Amino acid sequence: MKNKIIKGVSVPAIGLGTFELTGPAGTRAIRSAIDAGYRHIDTAIRYGNETEVGQAIRDSGIARDELFVTTKIWFDNLAPENVAARTAESLERLQLDHVDLLLVHWPSRDIPLGETLAAFAEQRARGRTRLIGVSNFTTGLLDEAIRVHGADLFANQVEYHPFMAQPRVMKAVREAGMLMTAYLPLARGAVFQSDLLRDIGARHGKSAGQVALRWLIQQDGVAAIPRSSKIENIKANLDVFDFELETGDMDRISGLDEHRRLCDFDWSPAWDPA
Repeated sequence: MKNKIIKGVSVPAIGLGTFELTGPAGTRAIRSAIDAGYRHIDTAIRYGNETEVGQAIRDSGIARDELFVTTKIWFDNLAPENVAARTAESLERLQLDHVDLLLVHWPSRDIPLGETLAAFAEQRARGRTRLIGVSNFTTGLLDEAIRVHGADLFANQVEYHPFMAQPRVMKAVREAGMLMTAYLPLARGAVFQSDLLRDIGARHGKSAGQVALRWLIQQDGVAAIPRSSKIENIKANLDVFDFELETGDMDRISGLDEHRRLCDFDWSPAWDPA
């Protein structure tokens, strides 16, 4: 497993996204991922599976300090008193004394960002999380968080795959020395239909999905959190460290961008333009 070093902290470049991994089957999938070598696990209150994540971690027998665990608080619980309560509840479900990264899952239109960030910083000060960050933040929101409110953010988790470039957000994240975590890195399976990704993969003995993941993690400061419930796919998503893409192939994959955003909702912020 290769790691990214961000602000002096080491984070596995490939993590396990756990959305929809619930119940006994979810626990088995998460446990299988840890057994396969995953050390970066991403969950959220909204996913309803923090208990399953915690159970899989305990069952694995892996030492706590070998794991990087992320959870997230939904936008309707970002008032300071709710941040404290929700964090405590998450830790109880996970059966952990802290998470490694606590994220604002989506920005709120109603709760002042400065109040939320101060509440997150308080959770860090109390030792409930090592690091704090955000998810689905635009360049404007990042600027407000960092320049206006002085937040020390570790990561911005955003939709990022070959068909959805994030050049403006990437620039802002890099300027702040943060991690860019790519969710939906396989574009809900669309990468497997790309002739370009399949052709590149054929040269390396890899699948189109493995090429897409390699393209992401070969970029400075980028990690990816693919999700799967199938052990063969879980293992395949981790098998991306024994080859390297040439500069020309990296550029050609970047050329697939068509600003195809798959994760857009009524509560989404006003996204940066293409």
